[in-house]
Amino acid sequence: MAPIANPAIKPTLADLRGRFEQHFPDSQIEIEDESHLHAGHAGAEGGAGHFSVKIASRQFAALNTVSRHRLVYDAVRDWMPNRVHALRIQAVEPSSL
Repeated sequence: MAPIANPAIKPTLADLRGRFEQHFPDSQIEIEDESHLHAGHAGAEGGAGHFSVKIASRQFAALNTVSRHRLVYDAVRDWMPNRVHALRIQAVEPSSL
């Protein structure tokens, strides 16, 4: 049996990209790890990460900002708050690029 990864360890950028690509196929995705900007922050103490994500997807057409952000959070809901403490989200339609 393979060892179970520590659930409190932040995901890699590749882990996040894979998760977002599953939820937003055919989208443009940019992700940055901003955890270093939050060193000493209570949410970062347990190993959870702070990330910035920009996703351009047709799924965001006709949705307001709150609805777009909900879709992004839904993609990583099971990782919050233990692996992902915070996301800074920019969710746009491809025509906005």
